Amino acid sequence: MYIHIPFCGGKCPYCDFYSVAPTEELCERYGGAVHTELQRAAVSFTPTSINTIYIGGGTPPLLGSARLAALLDRVREQFPVEQGAEVTVEVNPRTVTRELVSVLAAAGVNRISMGAQSGVESELELLGRQHSPDDIRCAADVIHEGGIENLSLDIMLCFPGQTIDTLQQSAELLFSCNPEHISAYLFKVEEGTPFHRNRDSYSFPDEDEAAEIYLAACEIMESAGFCQYEISNFAKPGRESRHNLKYWNAEEYIGIGPAAHGFVDGQRYYYERSLSDFIAQAEAGGAARIPDGSGGDAEEYAMLRLRLAEGLEHRLWQARFGEPLPAELIRRARQLAAGGLVVCDERGVRLTRQGFLVSNAVIAQLVYFE
Repeated sequence: MYIHIPFCGGKCPYCDFYSVAPTEELCERYGGAVHTELQRAAVSFTPTSINTIYIGGGTPPLLGSARLAALLDRVREQFPVEQGAEVTVEVNPRTVTRELVSVLAAAGVNRISMGAQSGVESELELLGRQHSPDDIRCAADVIHEGGIENLSLDIMLCFPGQTIDTLQQSAELLFSCNPEHISAYLFKVEEGTPFHRNRDSYSFPDEDEAAEIYLAACEIMESAGFCQYEISNFAKPGRESRHNLKYWNAEEYIGIGPAAHGFVDGQRYYYERSLSDFIAQAEAGGAARIPDGSGGDAEEYAMLRLRLAEGLEHRLWQARFGEPLPAELIRRARQLAAGGLVVCDERGVRLTRQGFLVSNAVIAQLVYFE
């Protein structure tokens, strides 16, 4: 299950996620609207047990710790939540307090995902982040001291001015926080953001420089004991994000909140990017879920699985679709393998690290179903 909390204290200049400034009234009404949607989902969707819950944003702590705990209570009231379920809440360093961590831990949260983005002061300023490197360290200490051991940290790669040296500085700060998981996302200039409007003012890494930074990041993470299991994700053994693995395995999940997506009973859906509409519709009986086509077919499954280090496995494909991997896909994989972009063997088809560098192009060439 994914629950979107669309509140943010300020918009970072690179961010195009849907978020609005919180007020006490909005937070209270939104909490009630999500409660309504949880109850509605429990009735309208085929009954299922929940084994991962991810509360993302935005900045979820801005909803208030008590409301976050109440949302988790409502999930458990409406759905059977498996023992040992992975329960994640996103935070920013400056939203972490002892009170927040205490309330979340008591509510069953066992994983925190924190947006660090960089460990270098000047880079944080460039990215418009409101925290400092010391804030990251302090927040990590508070999280661990509060009893939540499974900490994931986000870092950005290949933004203007980043070098391998500053990447190493950031990595050292992250490692000092004792995370179990690190997400290293390639910086992307999204349309409509300040970075996009002012893009001519920045010096972005060229393709070769970006490749060097990405490959260096992979090596730095690996040397510290973090295994790469997806293009942008690294984890200590057994600490992979179980929630995100559901996305990459094309498994079904319930999504709730403005701009949230879901995939249930073979159908994908989403909510409009409007907090006011979501609240008004929920208060009137139910927010509109907009159909977004069917999901989980062979093409979608292949595109998602090829993001994983495991790639497409013969046995899993056979079990899911009742037939072998398509011969055309295998033929193309062998061609790409000659260039070092893909491995094609008795286990299946998977991208190499060099293939990850140009993953969109490689996946587009591989996925061929008619």
